[in-house]
Amino acid sequence: MKICYLADINSAHTHKWLNYFVKKGYDIHVISLGKGEYEGVTVHCLDVDDTVMKKASDKTKMGYLKKLTKVKELVKKIKPDILHAHYASSYGLLGALTNYHPYVISVWGSDVYDFPIKSPLHKFIIKYNLKKADYILSTSNVMKKETEKYTNKEIEVTPFGVDINKFVPNKIDKDEIIIGTIKTLEEKYGVQYLVKAFKEVKDRNKNLNLKLRIGGKGSQESYLKELSKKLGIEDDVTFLGFVRPENVIKEFQNFDMAVFPSTLDSESFGVAAVESEACGTPVIVSDVGGLMESTKPGVTSLVAKKGSVSELTDRIDELVKNKELREKMGRDARQFVIDNYSLEDNFSYVESIYKKIINMF
Repeated sequence: MKICYLADINSAHTHKWLNYFVKKGYDIHVISLGKGEYEGVTVHCLDVDDTVMKKASDKTKMGYLKKLTKVKELVKKIKPDILHAHYASSYGLLGALTNYHPYVISVWGSDVYDFPIKSPLHKFIIKYNLKKADYILSTSNVMKKETEKYTNKEIEVTPFGVDINKFVPNKIDKDEIIIGTIKTLEEKYGVQYLVKAFKEVKDRNKNLNLKLRIGGKGSQESYLKELSKKLGIEDDVTFLGFVRPENVIKEFQNFDMAVFPSTLDSESFGVAAVESEACGTPVIVSDVGGLMESTKPGVTSLVAKKGSVSELTDRIDELVKNKELREKMGRDARQFVIDNYSLEDNFSYVESIYKKIINMF
């Protein structure tokens, strides 16, 4: 099987796809706007500056369409069995305009939550791209529902799992209870509510040794550090900065609970929540989007209303006070991921979709 992805070669999410299908021995090509490499993959770079795509105006971003002729030439030369765009807007538009089939689009999140509502033109572009696709994939049911606003086509839900052989439980006894999160430190992800809730939980449990570990970088980092000092909890809060992938596992294993207090209704899927659960760590999530889908409320997770410090405090306090509950939820969390979000099983399903598509064309 020869697969050509239209995708960001430097994305960790793209790497998960590549890793699985390279190991299967398939001939994999990636056409990427930015430069990059991946072992076992033929990468075709379009030499578009990644920073331009991330920070420029929409008008400037559309400059990537100047690369359309090159994309068409590459696709014609590669002649893939499957052309698969990851992202329904930029890469999706390039793929749609090649007029190549079979053509698959995977929606990622902001491409269907944010892009179409910018203007009638943006909405038209998404509808056009989805219309040109032979198959549409979504990592969650909640994002599938959002995508259905722009197409009448069937959308396959292909969960974005984790490697359950790498993300494994490894709990050790310690004299402290560690509450943690790993997320981009931006206001929309609600880490400020976690810091405030941690202060309240500490005040309720002065006899317990409670620690908060925050992984990630972002524009709120300085604010969150100052907030910790203002609340008098800076000695118990550790800012980890950017956490390398191999260390993410160690952190989730070490957490007694992981907290994801996002305020985004457009949270497409909780990958970090699934990674935490795979490590046997119970989670606390806000009641938004894909976070509810990536956990099993009441079994692997406790749920707080988004933006509510008091509810977040109560949920954390409940787990802090009950070690047996933490351990039971951790065991159930691990099993939940094995049953629903094993990376091998999830990509095996995608592979079956690919084979079905090829047989149709």
